[in-house]
Amino acid sequence: MRHIKHKPRSASRNTSLPTIALLSAVAIAGLALPPVEAAEMSAFEIAARSDRSDRGFESSRVKMKMVLRNAAGKQATRTLEQVTLEIPDEDFGDKNLIHFRSPGDIRGTALLSHAQIIDPDAQWLFLPSLKRVKRISSANKSGPFVGSEFAFEDITGQELNKFSYRLLGQEPCGALTCDVLERTPKYADSGYTRQIAWIDTEQYQLRRVDFFDRKNALLKTLEYADYRVYGGDIWRSHHLSMVNHQTGKSTALIYEDYVFGLDLTHRDFDKSRLKRLR
Repeated sequence: MRHIKHKPRSASRNTSLPTIALLSAVAIAGLALPPVEAAEMSAFEIAARSDRSDRGFESSRVKMKMVLRNAAGKQATRTLEQVTLEIPDEDFGDKNLIHFRSPGDIRGTALLSHAQIIDPDAQWLFLPSLKRVKRISSANKSGPFVGSEFAFEDITGQELNKFSYRLLGQEPCGALTCDVLERTPKYADSGYTRQIAWIDTEQYQLRRVDFFDRKNALLKTLEYADYRVYGGDIWRSHHLSMVNHQTGKSTALIYEDYVFGLDLTHRDFDKSRLKRLR
């Protein structure tokens, strides 16, 4: 198992294409070809390139801070920890556990997610005040996660095959250039009719997602910032900001350094363990 605990660093990737002659030589040699220009790629291929650029991390743990702000600017802060088990098969989603550490009124609350593709994600919420585990029904996946602007369906991850894709074009996104994709949930009971995603053409990472509600009105925008790279090829955003345009509320997730290559198994993500978390 790979163990990755390197100091994260900022980096960029040289995406200049080889000459046609070199491409031909590589193809004849039977070696993998470099990524092609976005103009020559389908929307799905662009999304797949982004999703697969960070595959192979196996497992991870990270501590984070959740900052909630209401429309008047009043702020509340929570601390939590997230552990993830990667499922290599793209026909299945990853497993994820979020455990709140503070403040006292939410300490011990935990959300366990087994992401699926087309079938409903399996999610269980442990509420220490009630000392019971509650299954989140598929009809409630669009509801807010513990009062934040993130919905339960946002927490389970953005598995590649959960969506159908359409390429809208390219445009600047800050100092970068981004491919702009429309992605439509293929799974039932989503709170979104569609999403617009910006993926940069250098590191192939998500930079922004606009979420449209069931009336096809702009509901929320999620922005990804402070990307860092681990072990040379595992990229993670360390600042996520979700803004609700309809309520004026927002939630930021601010991450500490990730630790990869943990000794985790499927048993660590069994719902029976939720009541035993410390």
